[in-house]
Amino acid sequence: MRLLESTFWSAGGSRHAMAEQLGFSKSKANGLIAGLVDQGLLAEAGLQRSSGGRRAENLQLNAELGVLVGIDIGATSLDVAVLRPDLTVLAQHEEAADVREGPAVVLARVRVLMRELLARCGQGARNVMGIGIGVPGPVNFEIGQLVNPPLMPAWDSFSIRDYLREDYAAPVFVDNDVNLMALGELWRLRRSLSNFLVIKIGTGIGCGIVCHGEVYRGAAGSAGDVGHICVDQEGPRCHCGNLGCVEAMAAGPAITRMAMQAAEAGESQTLAECLRARGRIDAFDVGQASRGGDPAANAIIQRAGSLIGQMLASVVNFFNPSHVFIGGGITRIGPLFLAAVRQSVYQRSLALSTRHLEIQYTPLGTQGGLVGAGVLAMQETLKARGVAP
Repeated sequence: MRLLESTFWSAGGSRHAMAEQLGFSKSKANGLIAGLVDQGLLAEAGLQRSSGGRRAENLQLNAELGVLVGIDIGATSLDVAVLRPDLTVLAQHEEAADVREGPAVVLARVRVLMRELLARCGQGARNVMGIGIGVPGPVNFEIGQLVNPPLMPAWDSFSIRDYLREDYAAPVFVDNDVNLMALGELWRLRRSLSNFLVIKIGTGIGCGIVCHGEVYRGAAGSAGDVGHICVDQEGPRCHCGNLGCVEAMAAGPAITRMAMQAAEAGESQTLAECLRARGRIDAFDVGQASRGGDPAANAIIQRAGSLIGQMLASVVNFFNPSHVFIGGGITRIGPLFLAAVRQSVYQRSLALSTRHLEIQYTPLGTQGGLVGAGVLAMQETLKARGVAP
């Protein structure tokens, strides 16, 4: 039902506000709301501030509906949370992980964390109303399975849904991790933007596409796989088998590789000291060195940002979004990377495409995927119950 979905996306409101938003008459809205309250789907949540007349009653999704579980599986990390229907986080845990270990190892750990977090909240499996999961690879959304994922080949066609159904009766929804970041931004913005992109840059590079206020997944679920757009035909071979993919040249591992080369060649004293002290270098170290004025680190960041901007310019020309939000581990590098991306996009894109374009780091930061997993679980659970279109 549109009224219930509107309550979720708008984080509640008065009867009058909901009626106006959906184009319902006041009497029709009151009748529908009364029915949803009787069913236990909506609950009254106190009075709004007075505007001179009778104070309106706030409405929200009923907290007694149960809890949601959001799971954000990255290439090198795992984040699990228990959330209320309004997406307030009740308990959360994040830790390092390696998806290359395969679904049996990673999902066994997910099961343990789910039990522990639910117990911490005083909840059990029967209280879970929906589970949303983000994974770093192409997903057939209808069946909830990964299809030939380059970063996690052992997961190909593995049924995450069936695995979790052994413990939970709640519906399980699986999507690409960047699509969930886009869903998270949609929820944060209360759908106030209709056409925007979310770019995640970490171990890989992906894009979540919001078109006309909805996440666009494409005919088979692979829309937004921009990491394998070629930016240099003579570049290194990507794990997908092609040469010069932007992911192979500008994602986190590529930045680390360039930093290692600079340290070993004596081009950066700062990075060389970091390598000696820790035995490794990551993108955050490159950002730290850049903020300290290290020329080699600055050059690495500017090159990576320029290559990603080169790829992004083509996407901007094609899609003409109003905003581009950049997230993932790369955001820890700092403002120089964002500036390099912007400069490259504005230089290479058509003037009309960039006239009102805003490019910024995602406001939800590292929480974007987790929030999006909660949004996916709530939205699709409402649809599955037949109370949302």
